[in-house]
Amino acid sequence: MPIKIPNELPAVKTLENENIFVMTETRAIKQDIRPLKILILNLMPTKIDTETQLSRLLGNTPLQVEIELMHTSTHKSKNTAEEHLLAFYKEFSEVRDRYFDGMIITGAPVEKMEFEEVDYWQELCEIMEWSKTHVQSTLHICWGAQAGLYYHFGIQKYLMDEKLSGVYEHKVDYKRSILFRGFDDVFYVPHSRYTTVRREDIERTKGLKILSSSEKAGVYTVSTRNGRQIFITGHSEYDADTLNKEYRRDVAQGINPKIPEHYFPGDDDTKPPVITWRAHATLLFTNWLNYFVYQATPYDIMKIKTVR
Repeated sequence: MPIKIPNELPAVKTLENENIFVMTETRAIKQDIRPLKILILNLMPTKIDTETQLSRLLGNTPLQVEIELMHTSTHKSKNTAEEHLLAFYKEFSEVRDRYFDGMIITGAPVEKMEFEEVDYWQELCEIMEWSKTHVQSTLHICWGAQAGLYYHFGIQKYLMDEKLSGVYEHKVDYKRSILFRGFDDVFYVPHSRYTTVRREDIERTKGLKILSSSEKAGVYTVSTRNGRQIFITGHSEYDADTLNKEYRRDVAQGINPKIPEHYFPGDDDTKPPVITWRAHATLLFTNWLNYFVYQATPYDIMKIKTVR
């Protein structure tokens, strides 16, 4: 089934070139079907790249998905044209009276700051609180996961000695997790962050379960008992060259970064990276949409209950 996105969104051309079935708004209004409504709170500076990455994964399932893009009103983006935001994004005030089958809160390059120092923190807290009563399942990614764990459960993040950057081997800790149904014993995930959460903090928090982890990258996926809130510390959605772009950016800024681990063949940054996580990313988002959104949301979306 297709993914429904705004007619002129830059992601449309990219996805169509990849043979992903995209349905524009013009065509969608002629069909008598209720698609899954997914709200994306895009906190990334490279908003168009993130839109495309997430649309690709959400559109690669048998379900019809309708995407709504949102940005915070308390932060002015420096990397995305105002015209793009006005054309394709809504602010929280425009959606707060609506209900959504699913929601994605992306990462953001603010992890070295204390949560309360982030200029849109109070607005984000309001959105996360609202999600408990207006969204069936919310998927938090990278810093979005750390922010969600801190807001909902008081779990702190910790600054690491050096940036975690690369593609790492992971395993499923909770074998009965339907989020990881169909996964191999070992799978790979990109990570790009300076901070982490600690396993022991999560394990002693009532209502949370660690679903998967990595020996090097630490806890990867955490979920509430019923999957209404899922926290993912990595970047399964990344394109093949995303880590490369971040690495080149840091080099240009004089940060002197380490080469992303297990990313370039032989750790040779003159060679093109090899993608090893695409199948995992596709299955992860497919399972989330199927088991935690499609099969869990009541047909009357306004009947979503306040259940953690």
